[in-house]
Amino acid sequence: MPPAIQLVELPPAAMIALLDGDLAGAATATGSPLTGYFTTDEAKSLWRFRLAQLARDPSHAAWIVRAAVAQPDGHVVGHAGFHGAPENGTVTIAYSVDPAHRRKGYARAMLTALMERAAAEPSVTTVRATISPDNRASLATIAGQGFTYIGEQWDDEDGRELIFERPAR
Repeated sequence: MPPAIQLVELPPAAMIALLDGDLAGAATATGSPLTGYFTTDEAKSLWRFRLAQLARDPSHAAWIVRAAVAQPDGHVVGHAGFHGAPENGTVTIAYSVDPAHRRKGYARAMLTALMERAAAEPSVTTVRATISPDNRASLATIAGQGFTYIGEQWDDEDGRELIFERPAR
């Protein structure tokens, strides 16, 4: 059984603080203590991307990145969300586990929370996962969760990705 997590909003103020390396400010904005994992170059690239996305279309706020907080102890183990608001009934999942917390079931817990969020939205009919063929951990995480391989795509940042989908409910 996956560990319990809660997904906590990572508002723009938190992402701006993280871009500045201000973990205390980000913690104040989220209500959860974030780790250095949220200020890596890769993470900062994500915060810049998400802030630009929100500037173009604020409706994505309810769907994009959240801090994944382990329950009941309250430590942040990574982040999870969707690439954006539903598009033609489809949402694409995204999650990342802090290396300090990997191989403990948190990725599966994040996936479960994301699938529950998608299922709770009547307009969402399909949950998509796009995964690098070299990412064995993510491929193992979605295994047995009802995802079906539907094809491949090229992502300008991530390269070749395998595409998997499953019904939202």
